[in-house]
Amino acid sequence: MAAGDGTMNNDAIGVFDSGIGGLTAVKALRALMPNENIIYFGDTARIPYGSRSRETVLKYAKEDVAFLRKHPIKMIIAACGTVSTIIGTKPFVTDMPFTGVLLPSVQAACGATRNGRIGVIGTPATIRSGSYAKAIKTINPHAFVVGNACPLFVHLVENGYTDRDNPVTRMVAEEYLTPIKQEGVDTLILGCTHYPVIRDLIADIMGPDVTLISSGEEAAKYANLCLLEHDLLTDRETPGTCTFYVSDSVALFEENAKHFLKEGVDGKVLLASLDDTPA
Repeated sequence: MAAGDGTMNNDAIGVFDSGIGGLTAVKALRALMPNENIIYFGDTARIPYGSRSRETVLKYAKEDVAFLRKHPIKMIIAACGTVSTIIGTKPFVTDMPFTGVLLPSVQAACGATRNGRIGVIGTPATIRSGSYAKAIKTINPHAFVVGNACPLFVHLVENGYTDRDNPVTRMVAEEYLTPIKQEGVDTLILGCTHYPVIRDLIADIMGPDVTLISSGEEAAKYANLCLLEHDLLTDRETPGTCTFYVSDSVALFEENAKHFLKEGVDGKVLLASLDDTPA
């Protein structure tokens, strides 16, 4: 459907992630574009994606997109660092605006760094892909990039271990972040959308001179500009609605989201039916 003809403007923005991490992008979308409708799919039955093979992650991502397409949507956001880095810069959806979190985060980091030394933390699959380093060097060939996988962060966040003073989370964070800090980075990309939930703890360890880049927030900013460019921003003058679908327990999603966002989800949470759930 042609952009700017008004027929798609009031359709929803589709967002997907393996769990609740993508809610950081939803929160940012709500702040930037409060009148937009949002449909979110959290594939909570198959979390985490970060420990899966490339082929499995791509399969899951295609199924997640197919689920969102069952609803009237005008843009898709892959609010999952693992999916974003595996698909890289290649087109994944071509018939409507699409973004992952990779390019928006990289652009923000390259604009923020002062000494050209950029750190990246993410899931094992994200770090293994090397996509962040490749994308950064496309913009700044002289940049120094260091990455470290943080496999336990997703589990800690999903299970509510998000307090900055939690001794378990702090111990894990210090082990993951100390090697990157020792490399003298002044910018750190939080390459998984779960990580901003423990942003305060990460900031404590990295220190005040390191700029933290939230991949979910940057994707939301990019989406806003993208919809504006395509003349697809809603003309609705009332607040939009959020509808959340999950592939596992609704109650657990709602409980975890309270820990995650420090507030309840703003919208209906529904269990995707067997007919609608990605196979």
